[in-house]
Amino acid sequence: MCVTGNDVSSHRSDQTKIRDSLYGLMPLSAEANAIIRLPSFLRLDGIQQLGFASRVWPGARHTRFEHSLGVMHLTELAVAHLRSLPEGAAITDTDARVVIAAALLHDIGHYPFSHAIEELGSPVRSHEEVGRDLIVRGEIAATLSDAWGVEPMRVAAMIHGDEACLTETDCVLRGLLSGTLDMDKLDYLPRDARACNVPYGGVDYERLIDALVIVNTPNGQPRIGIGSKGISALHSLINARQEMFDNVYWHHTNRACMVMLLRAVQEALTAGSLTPDSLTNHDDASLLAMLQSEAMPAQTRSLAKALAERRIHKRALEISARATALYDRLGQLWHAPAARQQVELGMIARLREIIGEDVSDSAILIDIPKPERWKTDVWVQFVRPPIGMQPIMHWQDVVGIEDADLKRYEEHRRLIRLVADQRIVTHVRDHWEDLLDSGFGGIDAT
Repeated sequence: MCVTGNDVSSHRSDQTKIRDSLYGLMPLSAEANAIIRLPSFLRLDGIQQLGFASRVWPGARHTRFEHSLGVMHLTELAVAHLRSLPEGAAITDTDARVVIAAALLHDIGHYPFSHAIEELGSPVRSHEEVGRDLIVRGEIAATLSDAWGVEPMRVAAMIHGDEACLTETDCVLRGLLSGTLDMDKLDYLPRDARACNVPYGGVDYERLIDALVIVNTPNGQPRIGIGSKGISALHSLINARQEMFDNVYWHHTNRACMVMLLRAVQEALTAGSLTPDSLTNHDDASLLAMLQSEAMPAQTRSLAKALAERRIHKRALEISARATALYDRLGQLWHAPAARQQVELGMIARLREIIGEDVSDSAILIDIPKPERWKTDVWVQFVRPPIGMQPIMHWQDVVGIEDADLKRYEEHRRLIRLVADQRIVTHVRDHWEDLLDSGFGGIDAT
């Protein structure tokens, strides 16, 4: 990739253009092409960005592949803007190539169907760990070294935050990939909203990128921040994220599908029918097909077949944060997938006794959305600060909203659910207290 002056994109070798659903004509270099035609990257074209959300919004079939291209594009725009500023003059061509490559590869280790599989924990590795291994060895590493002229380890460190492998400039530019202002959110929120055709998720990415600055924080460390003209756009970004969680990511049907997949994979791993490492070789279609094969345990096959045939578990019970003790007790199970499975099996055993009928071992599942981290660690720079303001201020002090306020809202909107086979939903609703008491009998969820 040839980068000249402050322009990260217009002087690249053999540049072509593709038409993106968000950005229109989008430049694509020969270096980027060398990455995206590798089998490990092409796999992302078979992984839907929103997992099972297309069961609710049929148009939501956009993939990790196109999202990765979008994040790369926004990162190119952001780096070009930062290099046009006096405080960004020290950003070299190599620095630019490293962060742009990292943007393109930030999801390379992702599992099929969004994040559900990772929630199983050890021995399933995080997609970031898987991505690091893919970047630092094999075909991607060779392409980064030969075509991009950058060190693969440095690119991996940029994604995963290994500061020992990063330069001072890398630590600044990493703010484009991780944090409140990262290009990942600037792409996926409007892309997801457009695919679902919902009026949420609006992000003024052009305004935010144009407002990017490099500020010296009170502790003396340079960081990416925003100028005062970006305050409202950043507030909209934060609101858009919560709106998309409320209305799309936490939708009860999408979540029911996710917990069915989680349990199907958990059963197969426990039985030794598949290994954690084998999961990273699949896309959505191949994983669902494999989970239905005769080599899988009966419960895995049953759940996978139900997903394939759109026989999705229904909401039986929703628990809010205001049910403090029960909500907290169930919430602890997010950190203990094996204990959650035991509680589910305990509830099913008790239901069999109550109704006198056979019930599948996966007929009742507990859906616990991942607790989100709400962190708005952004510094705002004023050229002429209003009276009472300082030239450099934390965003929370500028707008009067703290992370604790956002977290409180999230906790009240994040529901824990019991989802069940449609045939027994009424029974679960009628006997939920008895079922949960039996399910937790002898289980230490902490």
